[in-house]
Amino acid sequence: MRKYIVAGNWKMNNTYDEGIKLCQAIIEKGPELEGNHKCIIAAPYIHLSSLSSLMDGTGYQVAAQNCHEEEKGAYTGEISASMLDSIGVEYVILGHSERREYQGENDAMLLKKVKQVLGNGMLPIFCFGEQLAEREAGSHFELVKSQIEGVLFQLSSVEMEQVILAYEPVWAIGTGKTASSAEAEEMHAYVRALLLEKFGTEIANNSTILYGGSCKPSNADELFACENVDGGLIGGASLKSDDFIALITALQNAKS
Repeated sequence: MRKYIVAGNWKMNNTYDEGIKLCQAIIEKGPELEGNHKCIIAAPYIHLSSLSSLMDGTGYQVAAQNCHEEEKGAYTGEISASMLDSIGVEYVILGHSERREYQGENDAMLLKKVKQVLGNGMLPIFCFGEQLAEREAGSHFELVKSQIEGVLFQLSSVEMEQVILAYEPVWAIGTGKTASSAEAEEMHAYVRALLLEKFGTEIANNSTILYGGSCKPSNADELFACENVDGGLIGGASLKSDDFIALITALQNAKS
């Protein structure tokens, strides 16, 4: 069954105490999660163990923002998928545009990371999306297709069933710009068609495809009403409990 998800990506924000307080406020004031509705918080590493304990039994879940592509070794400053699994992490964001740009992550590296996450019993949230120049040049579909083919098309059907996808138009991240609901739906439908061609009807229909790009309470209703938009990967609005709760509620209303 397709899952409907609001995932908050805190990025490099919140001290330890700030993160705990924010998470407590979301859990205490947020709606009860039912059925195939999920809420995930992707926090910095310092928060993950405590948030995992804090969320236990609440229906809310914790994600890491990255992991290393190797199982273990002399990689100072890195963290492995098995380490994340050992503290109760359930999801890992992979391929975020900021890591592609600043850390030079490529398809080969990301495929290894996806395999590590799946091999340790967690679920990857795989990000993809185009830069402004590619959107303006009309090559955004080709770019997205290449990112998906380079990683996800290398997976088996059993592996692909575990993957959550997140379309992030890079030109709409942190800029205040947002893809229109028509633009978001167009790309999400295109991605689902790619999955249909490669993996078949069941995986295409049941795959969760999130929208990530300046989604906020003022535009959530319109975005979440789209047939192929199954929720959001939320940046700035995830740092304010009231805004984040409003997004959870908007998704529940749209996909009830």
